[in-house]
Amino acid sequence: MKLSLPSKRMIQMIALSAVIIMAGGVILCLALNALPSSEALPFALGVFLVSALNVLKVYMLERTVQKTLDMDDVNTGKNYVRIQYLLRYFLTGLILVVAALTPFINIWGAIIGIFTLQISVMIVRAMKFEEDT
Repeated sequence: MKLSLPSKRMIQMIALSAVIIMAGGVILCLALNALPSSEALPFALGVFLVSALNVLKVYMLERTVQKTLDMDDVNTGKNYVRIQYLLRYFLTGLILVVAALTPFINIWGAIIGIFTLQISVMIVRAMKFEEDT
């Protein structure tokens, strides 16, 4: 499946924001002693894990939109969109539970990593408005 340009940009921005958040977390852990230095790798792992999930969610959303547009029945399309929506948020909850129960993944890194999707949406929307003007 070929991804649309906004989806590609969102994936790029998710990766960029994840790298910035991981670098900031490592700097806080090591330089400022905000967290113990032993927490630097688990924090980065939490951000990476959830950011990878966010990339998967962008792909799933793109696929959902394409499949829904190809459907003939409106009710079938609505139900498919609802199921996909619940699946994406179930996956987010599952990753957070795994991060909370796994000692080598920092839950705060996973929680902060959730915001990479929202950050990427804001950046891509801002880029779109700049291109339109």
